[in-house]
Amino acid sequence: MSHATVVVSGTKIAEEIGTSRSEVWRLIQQLRELGVDVAGHPATGYQLRAVPDLLLPEMLAASLKGTIFGKNAAKHIHHYYKIGSTNSEAMRAAADGAPEGSVFLAEEQLSGRGRGAHTWHSARSTGIYCSVILRPPMPPSDALIFSLAAGLAVRAAVAEIAPQLKVDLKWPNDALLNGKKFCGILTEMTAEVTRVRHLVVGIGINVNQAKFPAELRDIATSLRIETGTEWSRVELCAALLKSLDREYHSLTHDAAARVAIMRRFEESSSSVRGQKVSIEENGGLAGITEGLDERGFLRVRTENGSQTVISGTVRLTGTS
Repeated sequence: MSHATVVVSGTKIAEEIGTSRSEVWRLIQQLRELGVDVAGHPATGYQLRAVPDLLLPEMLAASLKGTIFGKNAAKHIHHYYKIGSTNSEAMRAAADGAPEGSVFLAEEQLSGRGRGAHTWHSARSTGIYCSVILRPPMPPSDALIFSLAAGLAVRAAVAEIAPQLKVDLKWPNDALLNGKKFCGILTEMTAEVTRVRHLVVGIGINVNQAKFPAELRDIATSLRIETGTEWSRVELCAALLKSLDREYHSLTHDAAARVAIMRRFEESSSSVRGQKVSIEENGGLAGITEGLDERGFLRVRTENGSQTVISGTVRLTGTS
């Protein structure tokens, strides 16, 4: 990308990629629709006014050297301009033997998925829609810890590029800014009784959205909405993957990491202790949060005593 902003003729581009000048024009128009700032026209040649903020392997590889995601990055970072779901694609690839550390990134998702039956609003080239393949030497009962670790990685990545923002983690898989959701995490796996065969961690981050559909305006936000500034998705994505690598290395090499992750998650969340909540699924319950248990599940003090929430949507209803 060192010569990305020089003027190049349509004829030269056509020769380089083995197509016609009219096809080059069509491709240039597609790039412009994706938000790439390309100046010029067929008579004068084309020029990028700025290096595009696209989540391309070439843009990320240098920053990821030394991480599990930087090994053969050109081959194992998969970028899509449009896809159904990065998590679905990563799960298919993992089942076919894709290596640990493979990354799947999209500019736009047509069927972005959240936990359960929830969807993820995935506007074109404004957010980070990322899924990674991991093959941890752990039993499936430990899977929750990866969602908690991913939340910590998101928090660290945002702190690196926008330290003025205070990310609040919400158990088990959300990240909030000023009480509104800007990030969701979806962890899926294929496992045997005693070991995980592969695990996919999907992370969606609202970065440069200026607005949301009416049904999301009261509950969703983005870095841009919170700061009034556009942010580099490439820079944030690189910071995210580096943070995720640190968390994963710690989990797989340090016996004390699980306890440390749960402690750090509690310290990074305003709602896992002393918060009135209701859980809608599994028959429903209401009470006051009492922290995480030794497995990372949420403890809630109800009228019938302390209960452990293994899964479900946690609704915040106030402080105790």
